[in-house]
Amino acid sequence: MLRSKSRKPRTFLDEAALYDYAVKALGRQMRTEAELRRLMTARAEPGEHGEAAVKIVLARLKDHGYLNDAAYAETFARLRQENEKLGARRVRQDLQQKGIRPELINETVAARYGGANEEALAREHLERKRIGKPTNEKETARVVRRLAAAGFSTGTIYKVLRQWDVPDEELAALDSVDTETHEE
Repeated sequence: MLRSKSRKPRTFLDEAALYDYAVKALGRQMRTEAELRRLMTARAEPGEHGEAAVKIVLARLKDHGYLNDAAYAETFARLRQENEKLGARRVRQDLQQKGIRPELINETVAARYGGANEEALAREHLERKRIGKPTNEKETARVVRRLAAAGFSTGTIYKVLRQWDVPDEELAALDSVDTETHEE
């Protein structure tokens, strides 16, 4: 026999409580304006009053310097490049998912990856993931998929493989794998 649980009516946060909630959310983790808006909207009163409170809180957070999408994008891109050794395409996709404006993404990625040696970064990524030189076609395909998922261009992936002296037959066989990876 199922019993229905009695739930408390949901209480919505007013402007002051939303501000406190947002500051605590930012204290736990860096967030973009879009992410914070989504979190606060779920806790705010539905309708125009709640939307207005969210807008006011976002403006206040920006004024206090707690919320800055440009700084977020720069830090995000720097950490992904330096620590995770990811390529520009992957960082661009991740920033898009975080709700950063396209022009800001382009500016940030160009500044961060403009002078970067993508081939060296791809090698560092493979080293970081402990992926060695492939010995057969299956391992070669695995390397291609890993590098493509990490955001490296096809040209860079093939340069890395050619420097490892991967046979041309294996590279030709990978063309089908490569097109499948990029049709997302």
